[in-house]
Amino acid sequence: FQIAVLRKPIANLQRVILGFFYVILGLTLFLLGLELALFPLGETMAKQLTAPEFLYSFKDDITESLGWIDYYWVYLFAFAIGFSTTIAEPALIAVAIKANQVSGGAIRVNGLRIAVALGVAIGISLGSYRIVVGDPIHYYIMAGYTVVIIQTNFAPKEIIALAYDSGGVTTSTVTVPLVTALGLGLASQVPGRNPVIDGFGLVAFASLFPIISVMAYAQITQWLNSRASSKENDNAL
Repeated sequence: FQIAVLRKPIANLQRVILGFFYVILGLTLFLLGLELALFPLGETMAKQLTAPEFLYSFKDDITESLGWIDYYWVYLFAFAIGFSTTIAEPALIAVAIKANQVSGGAIRVNGLRIAVALGVAIGISLGSYRIVVGDPIHYYIMAGYTVVIIQTNFAPKEIIALAYDSGGVTTSTVTVPLVTALGLGLASQVPGRNPVIDGFGLVAFASLFPIISVMAYAQITQWLNSRASSKENDNAL
C-alpha cells in the first residue's frame, strides 16, 4: 500500500519484516498454547466442578436432587476466571493507560481495570447461572441493555464512550478462550443442557456487564466527589 498508493519507500524495511516475523511466530505459539492449555483447562475445571460426586459431597442428603444453588463453586470459579483474565488482558491495560493520559489523570488506570474486571466477573458468573438453570439468553441480554440505556442518561458524559469500548476490549486474546471453554464444558456436564444452545453466550455477558460496571464506577466516583465538595462548602460556612 505504501509503495503502490503513497509511492513512498518503507522506512526501516528490515526492522518491519523482522517485526512481522515476530508477530506471526507469537500468534502461532499463542494459538498453540490456547489449544494445548487454556481450552483444556476451562473444560477440565467445568467437568470437575459439576461432577455429581463433587456436588453431593457438600450435601447432607444424597437422595435430594441438585438445585442451582448447589453449583456455587461453578459461580465462584467463573467469577475468579473473569476477574483474573480481564485484569491481565493486554488490550484493557493499553486502553486504561490511554484513557488516563487523555483525561489528565482523572480516569485512574487501576480503577478502570478493576471496574471492567468486576463487570466481566459478574457477567460470567451470571452467564454460568444461566447455563445451569437453562434460561433463554435473550432475557438477560435485553434486561442488561435496558440497564445500560438507563445508565447512559445519568452517567458522566466523559465516561460513556469509554464504558462502551470497555465491553469490547474485554473480549480479547486471554479472556475469550477460557470463557468459551468454560461455557462449553458446563453445558456438556449439566444434565439437560445442549452445548450448542446453552454453551455459547458467556462472551456476550462478558461484553455487556463491563459497560454497566464502568458507568457505575463513574457514577459512584462522581457522587463521592460531589459529597466531598458539599462537605467542604458546609465546613467553610
